[in-house]
Amino acid sequence: MTDHTQSDAANSADPNAIAAQHDAAKDAAKEQAEKAEESKAKEAPKPAPAGTQPVKIDAQTSAEIDAAMAQLDNEAAPKKKVRGPRVVQGGREHRKGRVVSVGPADVFIEFGPKELGVAPRTQWPDEADLPKVDEVIEVVVDRYNANESLYVCSRPGSVQKADWELLSAGQVVEATVTGSNKGGLELEVANHRAFMPASQIDLGRIEDLTVYHGKKIECEVQKVDRAGKGNIVLTRRKMLEKARDEARDKLKGTLSEGDTVEGEVKRIAEFGAFVEIAPGVDGLIHISDLAHDRVRNVKDVVDVGKKVKVKVVKTDWDKNRIGLSLKATTEDPYAAAGQTLTAGETVTGKVTNIADFGCFVEIAPGVEGLVHISELDWKRVDRVESVVKKDEVVSVKILEVDPQSRRVSLSIKQTKEAPAGAQRGPKGDELPDYVETAAMRKLKDKAKSREKRKGLKSGLGKDGSMGMGLGDLQLPG
Repeated sequence: MTDHTQSDAANSADPNAIAAQHDAAKDAAKEQAEKAEESKAKEAPKPAPAGTQPVKIDAQTSAEIDAAMAQLDNEAAPKKKVRGPRVVQGGREHRKGRVVSVGPADVFIEFGPKELGVAPRTQWPDEADLPKVDEVIEVVVDRYNANESLYVCSRPGSVQKADWELLSAGQVVEATVTGSNKGGLELEVANHRAFMPASQIDLGRIEDLTVYHGKKIECEVQKVDRAGKGNIVLTRRKMLEKARDEARDKLKGTLSEGDTVEGEVKRIAEFGAFVEIAPGVDGLIHISDLAHDRVRNVKDVVDVGKKVKVKVVKTDWDKNRIGLSLKATTEDPYAAAGQTLTAGETVTGKVTNIADFGCFVEIAPGVEGLVHISELDWKRVDRVESVVKKDEVVSVKILEVDPQSRRVSLSIKQTKEAPAGAQRGPKGDELPDYVETAAMRKLKDKAKSREKRKGLKSGLGKDGSMGMGLGDLQLPG
């Protein structure tokens, strides 16, 4: 449509409608002008107070401010800071909070308004230690889950699944021992190689490190080197020292002399065996307290790893010494023998040892009696082995039982028929006319030797009468 045509159409239109359009356009233009003035007023810089100069920021300062603000934005995105003072132990953040819920799988802790943490319930395996609602507990903050707005926590000292990305010093993990060398143990944790120095394996010296091969052990991360070769250093010593101190403090109030406890043999020495009666707390069984009989080798009675019941005979907490006894937990067999064995009774036993003066025969469990060499046979015996052999089963007659001195006297010859010429003693026993003991034989042999030396006099004859002595020599004049 041409301009002429539009003008003709406008002239032919209603005058009132044209006036209304002019008024609406005028109001719209006025409103736009007011908005433009307000926008200019906001954007215009405010005049500086009288007597002051505007601050100018150079390009370098402006760039540093922008970088700092960007860093704050990046840190605020994945992490959320917990309110209150920050407590770091062993390189890990510890927090105290109130338990708000204990579920079948998780324990929820409240640190503050709208700040919740969660920890696995499995880290409290003992129901007695499980926290209760409204109880204030301490947990370790592992990380913050922004998607669920929760702090992922763990119980201090609990074993966690090792993750290379989250592995940090002070964390307790479970590692597998893959080998050993002169310096310590080689382990695997979070699919990475790790090392534990020999001094950090146990509280005492470990002679044979191969006993740990293939085992899974709980340990603490001491060092993680992500920048270098990825070395991981582990330790158990701090954990064991802490457990030992806690167990010792608990025992001080409960353990008394005379108590019977159960433990495990951890180490054997020439003078006795060390038994662990609590985590990290050892007591000593002296070799004289291992058995009622004389013990020549500790390994004849106990072995490393054996479970034993022992009696506490002495406690010295100042010196950290606990004396234990194994024989005190069993009855002295000689005391029982005094009630069950009687003199004159004939029993069978096994020859356990042979000596120059006789042999020892076990006639009851733990009860040995002596058969003197003079009681082996009615005839004279020069060598004990000519009559009995070790481990031979023989019949013996009980001559005497003395439980206080723990001695039992036995006789083999009196279980046999006495030879001709034997006479009865005052107690009715058949005795030979002459009983020769080993001591008497020695004295007799010495006397014979002296007689021979006296009989050999100086000279050429046997008795010196047919020989010529020095007094009979005549020198030429």
